[in-house]
Amino acid sequence: MTKDDVFAILLNSKGYISGEAISKELGLSRAAVNSAVKALRAEGLVISSVTNKGYLLESYPRRLTAGEIYSHLDHERTRSVICLETVDSTNNRLKEMLKDDPVPGTTIIANEQTGGRGRMGRSFSSPAGCGIYLSMLIRPKGQISDVSGITAWTAVAVHNAILSAYGIDTDIKWVNDLYLNGKKITGILTELSVEGEIGMVSSIIIGIGINVNHKPEDFPEELRDIATSISYGSSSGELDRSLLAAEVIKELDKMAALWPDGKKEYLDTYRRKCITLDKDVDVINYATGYKRSAHTIDINPDFSLKVRYEDGTIDDVRSGEVRVRGIS
Repeated sequence: MTKDDVFAILLNSKGYISGEAISKELGLSRAAVNSAVKALRAEGLVISSVTNKGYLLESYPRRLTAGEIYSHLDHERTRSVICLETVDSTNNRLKEMLKDDPVPGTTIIANEQTGGRGRMGRSFSSPAGCGIYLSMLIRPKGQISDVSGITAWTAVAVHNAILSAYGIDTDIKWVNDLYLNGKKITGILTELSVEGEIGMVSSIIIGIGINVNHKPEDFPEELRDIATSISYGSSSGELDRSLLAAEVIKELDKMAALWPDGKKEYLDTYRRKCITLDKDVDVINYATGYKRSAHTIDINPDFSLKVRYEDGTIDDVRSGEVRVRGIS
């Protein structure tokens, strides 16, 4: 982590910064700072050094690295953020860590997933160098029914992060997918651990995949008509993934702090941005695969979806899949 911390300080410095100043800020020896600078140079960073002035970061290869992400976060927050080059699944890695009782807010970020997972056991395409693949541990109080809305809150949090990082306004498709220009740009998978004897939720792992700099050829052929990335078609060119990763962490931290009393803020945004409302849809039962046609009416206070079926009956959909005709 020393190397990444030094990188973050160099990124945030507006000019030369002395080795002594870095040492004091991080509580390190001058020798440790020098070793970190050498390691960063070996990774392709151009860092100049001048006697009595210190170090200056002149250029660096843009990658999703811990140092780049740390430069956007408070130093204390970086202690529980782990950045990996590749992993099978960030959710899987965080689940493996549960036996060591990690602190709430522990976050895994990867540049690539080889076994990314989505809802209903689907795979989530996670190529290297394109997206953000992130999982965070939270520990909200309550039973399963009490935390059922957390996935919808998460969709709002990621919407807010993208808006904050890039000024790009996204839509939400029930229950937790983000869309841009009619195509999907995110996947969210929440996994709960429950204390069996009392039925209380002990932890939730929130997994998020965001298509940031994907080009059409980066998606499997079967996804190219339904998925896109934030940068595709934008005049901004390649977007800074580290900035968005940090904003997602900040928004998830805010969400965890506001849970459950801050629901109104999230529900209002969800209703305003939900493209599933007032649409003709197909409601599909997970267990049976049975499909019914309906028209969506409202988002209920618990984030379930109120629908009217073709026979006139009204129902609240809390699980399954809802496909919007002409979108999904």
